[in-house]
Amino acid sequence: MLDAYIQSYNQAVFETDKPAALEVVNQALSDGLSPEDIVFKLVIPAVELMMALIEKDPDANLAQHFMTAQIAADVTEKMLEKFSKPPEMIGRVVIGAAYGDLHSLGKRIVSGCLKSLMVDVVDLGTNVSAEKFVDTAVTENAQVIAVSAMMVHTATSEKGSLGVRTLLQQRGLQQQIKLAVGGAPYRFDPELYVKVGADAWAPDGVTAAKVIVDLIREVKP
Repeated sequence: MLDAYIQSYNQAVFETDKPAALEVVNQALSDGLSPEDIVFKLVIPAVELMMALIEKDPDANLAQHFMTAQIAADVTEKMLEKFSKPPEMIGRVVIGAAYGDLHSLGKRIVSGCLKSLMVDVVDLGTNVSAEKFVDTAVTENAQVIAVSAMMVHTATSEKGSLGVRTLLQQRGLQQQIKLAVGGAPYRFDPELYVKVGADAWAPDGVTAAKVIVDLIREVKP
């Protein structure tokens, strides 16, 4: 029975059919699957499958990326309310678009995938200052700051990731808080993340979730 749900759920997600995916979830619940099974045996494997497909085909459909993340986040949030006990979250990330950048799609994809992978997400929105990133990470006890930038000048600005790195250095936080970046400029120049002081980067929103989880585990082995 579980295999049939997995197949139906994956098909709905990869066809970007959110109502169909939710119908599979509701039917699975009606047939006795637990909310925990829905998250850990349906939702998370679907996200991991998308990650694997993207590694093989970096040009995979952006709509699939977005819907996988959105469906994963929506289902996970609904199921967490029904868990027999609160799940153990693996860590926390502060995410936002760099100062001067108003693009939000990339970070929304990342946030959705992270939520399904049991990561607390503090979304600061767009046009976020370096100070706000660092101050929030400290206040929220986050292991990772994730900065999205869709334009070269926002990726390389002293008010963006470079500013975050400077503040982390000044406050002695480099071992406690890791810095991840993503967005179009990094795809054009895969070494750009080093130039802006980041610890890691990802070429797309879905893969970024895995990169961030790996960074959390560096801080929290």
